[in-house]
Amino acid sequence: MKHFFQFERYNTTYRKETVAGITTFLTMAYIIIVNPAILEAAGIPRGPSTTATIVAAVFGTVVMALYANRPFAIAPYMSENAFIAFTVVKVLGYSWQTALGAVFVAGVLFTVLTVFKVRSWLAEAIPLSLKCAFAVGIGLFLTFIGLNETGLVTLGVPGAPVKMGNIASPSVLLAVFGYLLTVFLMTRKIHGAIVIGIVATTVLSVACGVTPMPTEFVSMPPDLSPILFQLNIGDALDIRFFPVVLTIFIMAFLDTVGTLIGLSMRADLLDEKGNLPEIEKPMLADALATTVAPLLGTTTTGAYIESATGIEEGGRTGFTALVVAGLFLLSLFFAPLFTIVPPHAYGIALIVIGSFMIEPLRRIDFEDFTELVPAFLTIVLMIFTYNIGVGMSTGLLTYPLLKTVAGKRHQVSAGMWVLAGLAVLLFVFFPKM
Repeated sequence: MKHFFQFERYNTTYRKETVAGITTFLTMAYIIIVNPAILEAAGIPRGPSTTATIVAAVFGTVVMALYANRPFAIAPYMSENAFIAFTVVKVLGYSWQTALGAVFVAGVLFTVLTVFKVRSWLAEAIPLSLKCAFAVGIGLFLTFIGLNETGLVTLGVPGAPVKMGNIASPSVLLAVFGYLLTVFLMTRKIHGAIVIGIVATTVLSVACGVTPMPTEFVSMPPDLSPILFQLNIGDALDIRFFPVVLTIFIMAFLDTVGTLIGLSMRADLLDEKGNLPEIEKPMLADALATTVAPLLGTTTTGAYIESATGIEEGGRTGFTALVVAGLFLLSLFFAPLFTIVPPHAYGIALIVIGSFMIEPLRRIDFEDFTELVPAFLTIVLMIFTYNIGVGMSTGLLTYPLLKTVAGKRHQVSAGMWVLAGLAVLLFVFFPKM
């Protein structure tokens, strides 16, 4: 098996890959609970939705592991599930079946564009400064999520949107302990430091009565049949629904590109030109997962930025993803056990990872405003709009415009103009959603 996953080429071992897989899973296992809770607002029953979430994650991550051989886990996207539930269904009044039909259409488009290598062509057209910005932005985005999940940073008031959390709270104190423990272990170069920090914080949280023990550890997965194959493709193809389909397509496309490039940069998988070799393989895994997800009864899926935690633990091949898929499969029957990890435990991992993902900043040319400004806007808008797609779209739009104004239009590839056009469409339709 080590030959299949090319362990020698990536200088890795079963131990590294397994620890990496466990770490990634622990930091993203929350999706088992959160995704069904969000989609319930759209009318999708929570029990079947839980099963759909897990099965979609298993399918996509296995394809990523065996076909693409990359250490990236796939699961339903958080931003897209909220868009479907609260905007498409609650605000615009469409049924969840029609919304899932739109996701299916987007998945088919992704698959076609990937097979014909259009998506990889567009990804390779992105300049190095923006690729670095994607990595840094994702890292700081993870940090912001982690700070919020641990309670160190909370919502504030108008004029001061965020503020320091209650540092006297037991959960915040446990998060601080877990963070310091993880950093100490990493300083001592202890393998598995992140997963040790998560598990130790969880155990201590349970022991202190902060996190309740589940009433059961084993349960049969809920029946999937109420939502299986219930999507409505016909209504999704109605011309009036086009803005929704387009928005889903662009959001998922940009999220995937940014995540794959950002994670690959941190894993040192990019070539000398800053491109991910055979990027169409992980993109196809993502596309197929997005096509299958609505058939199962859930929303757009894609590579998860939490995969960065496993990468930091040494995960470099598809074996890491295979471990994640195996744990998701087990969670069909042990969901109460796997979801016991509290936010203040897995949040510390996200904060730690953010500190490592700012390294590409030094590769951005700070003397060239046509490189610096788009990268800066990408990073800050990813974080402060709480939306990776908005930050990326801003960078993709401002880069060719500034190059043109500066008389450097020859530095802008044809693919970048296409991406800028997609960014314009997102800004045209997204506010109307």
